[in-house]
Parts: sequence; structure tokens; C-alpha cells
Amino acid sequence: MNAINRYKEVSGTTDKADHLWRYTPWKKVHPTGDIKIVPEIDKEVKLRLINLDETDLAEGISLQKENVLEEKLEDIDPVATSFMKAVSEKSRWVLRTKRKFTSEVPLLLEIEANSGFNSLELVLDIGEMSEFEIVTLIKGESDWTGFLRTGRIGDGSNINDITVCLQKKGVLLRLDSIALGRDANMNTGTVSSGSERTKADLRYRMAENGSHLQVLGSILSRDNMYLDYHIEIKHDAPETFSRLDWHAACGGKSRTIGTGMLKVAKGSTGTDAAQNFHNLLLSKDAEADGIPELEVSESNVVGCGHGIANGPIDENQLFYLQSRGFSESDAKSALIAAFLNSTLVKMGSTGLHGWLSKLLTSELDIMNK
Repeated sequence: MNAINRYKEVSGTTDKADHLWRYTPWKKVHPTGDIKIVPEIDKEVKLRLINLDETDLAEGISLQKENVLEEKLEDIDPVATSFMKAVSEKSRWVLRTKRKFTSEVPLLLEIEANSGFNSLELVLDIGEMSEFEIVTLIKGESDWTGFLRTGRIGDGSNINDITVCLQKKGVLLRLDSIALGRDANMNTGTVSSGSERTKADLRYRMAENGSHLQVLGSILSRDNMYLDYHIEIKHDAPETFSRLDWHAACGGKSRTIGTGMLKVAKGSTGTDAAQNFHNLLLSKDAEADGIPELEVSESNVVGCGHGIANGPIDENQLFYLQSRGFSESDAKSALIAAFLNSTLVKMGSTGLHGWLSKLLTSELDIMNK
């Protein structure tokens, strides 16, 4: 069954009881609003892979366009996925690394989507014992952007993976379905301060022994942005470790939503997992929700926990900074930056953190104008 027929078969099955569609119905993120339509997207998204410092790429990594991709997708929403498969036929790519690929310089995968509808499917094929950092930057002025990313992190690999969402307008539909190999280590972060509406479904499966995952979020919303993230982590093997730490700062009349689902399957002994959501409210009209949930089917675990904290800027901290010469605006910016930096600092090396910090500072400057 091709992707269009598959989508037509399942498009009416979105269940509002499911986290994925409870707060953002599918028709709200469909490019036309009519879920029966599968628009034809002829244009190709602009894509380039470079070093963050624009030096030459190390040998052993490639970004190639491939028309036939038959990877098996597990534990991912069939409606959004089949739709993305159908509209991305002319923009399918594979990011591949050879075994033991390493890069001392962070990589930058730049995705530029401008005007109308844009979509992209990317498969990660990361070889065993690879070690590198990569930033995926989504930018542009598209009315609608779809980004489906799937694949596997090879055995024994150590990857820092950050997705930065900086579209100036429109809707972003972002889907991740990533599996971790044996003893693989992955830090995956999201930095977002763009798009008028975002719906993200990020799913990670730990199906082999010894894998280690950290999912991090530094989200800054303003004006009338509506940003909805669903993060699902499934432990399907013994001795696996995961942490979800999600920070959102919400200003203006914006709303952010973070839903987490942590699943520990029977037989996943020695699992150590936790998830936490922290929301900072910057105005009386802003809204922020965090909904962590657990499904634990194995009793022999190290620990499984969750937590959430919401609140405004601490007035005592604000007063302290102002008493030391900060203006009210600068004091607020410093406290917001510190709040978001608590997850940002965990996303990568010192050099990469410096690059991300500058980006965050520029977004705060825009918010304060």
C-alpha cells in the first residue's frame, strides 16, 4: 500500500484521548485544514551539511538523496507519518556515517523552507562507534513545514543531536522515530523560538542493552505562539537509562504544552528513567502545561519518576539583580536565560554551547523589543 492510500485509510482515526492529538487536533496542523486532502508538494527543501565553523567535513559522513526508503517505523503515529511519507516523495534524504566516524567540529544540517508548503524526510544511518555533534537548523518563512526523521544510532556510538526551530511564521509538523543500538549514548535537544504553531511527536526506543538517552528542551515562546511537544521514551531492554528534562519560558499570549510518556516493558530490568517539566510564565496571559506519565511493567528497576513545576519569575531574584544595577528588562532577560540555560548547557560541548547561547540571546533581544 502506498503512502497516500495508507493515509486515506487511517486519517479519520485520530483519537483525542491520545496525548498526540488531545491538545492539537490533526486538522490544526494539516497544511490545508481539510484532512481528506493530500497536497502535492513539488518544491524541494534547501538542504546543506557543513561544519559549524564552515571548515571541510571529516571523511566518513554523507548526505544523499534516495528515492526508495524502506525502513521499518515502530511506535510512531500512523496518521501523521503516512501523511509525511505521501508529501515528501520528492524530498527524501539519508544522513549516513561510516563505522567509527568522528568529527572534532560540530556539524550543521541547515534546512531552509520558504513560501508555501515544504516537507522533508530524513533517515539517520549512524555507523557503530561513531562520535560527533550535530545541529539541525530549521528556518525560513514557509506557511507549512513538515519534517519526518527516522533511523538508528549504531552500537557504541556517542551522539549530541540538537534541533533548532527558528521559522519566522507558519506551522511546523515535526516527527522523530529514533532507535538506539547497544551501549549507544544519545543527547538529543530541542531549542525553539519560532513558528506560529508547532506540533512535535518525538519518540525514542531503547531496544538493546546498555543504551543511554537524554532528551532536553529549551523552549522560548512569545506573542501568540502555540507550541505542543509530545515526547515518548520506550525502554525495551535491560540496563537502559533515560532522562527527560524540558524547560519552557512563555511570554505574551503564547501557550506551550509538553506531554511525556515513559514506558518500561516487562523484562527491562535495571532501567533507570525519569522525566521533569519546568515552565516559566512571563506574562499573565501566557499558558504552560506539562503532563508526565509512566507505564511501568517491570518491577526490578533502579527507579522511574516524574515531576512538574510551574511559576512566574522570582520577584526576589528580580529585585536582587535590579539592586545591582540591572534594568528591569535586562534583569528579566538574565533570569530567563539562566532558566533556559540549565538544559541548554547539557546539550553539547563548550563550543557548541557557546553557539547555542548566542542564538538564545538574540531571540531574547527580539522578544524584548
